Amino acid sequence: MMLDVVAWVHAVDGRMLAVRARGRDLLYLPGGKREPGEDDLTAVSREVREELGVELTPASVRPLGVVEAPAHDQPDGVRVRMACFAGVHTGLLAPSGEVDEVVLVGPDERELLAPAGRLALDLAERHHLLGGPATTL
Repeated sequence: MMLDVVAWVHAVDGRMLAVRARGRDLLYLPGGKREPGEDDLTAVSREVREELGVELTPASVRPLGVVEAPAHDQPDGVRVRMACFAGVHTGLLAPSGEVDEVVLVGPDERELLAPAGRLALDLAERHHLLGGPATTL
């Protein structure tokens, strides 16, 4: 089984933004599943708004790549396919909805991330977005 999701890759001061969803041990990227009829831009924008209370600027959103990994906290054999997007936001980042915490993760802290998040961290590095220690926002 494959979970098909979208995620926002956002760097602040050379670190990647990640979130801790309620009841989860590892960090995830802001994002999630598309609702019926949603395209990637609509889905990632909605998820970011729901989880962090900010709006993505549609014209700034660009694809970074797609990663595939074992799905964390799912039965064996379940994988996740995560389409990653970067983009500028307006508003102040703050956890909301099912998000308890917003954390900035550096390349040397990949163990804090779920498997797909670790691969997204690699994407962010390839796009020269990262470098520095983890910080809680």
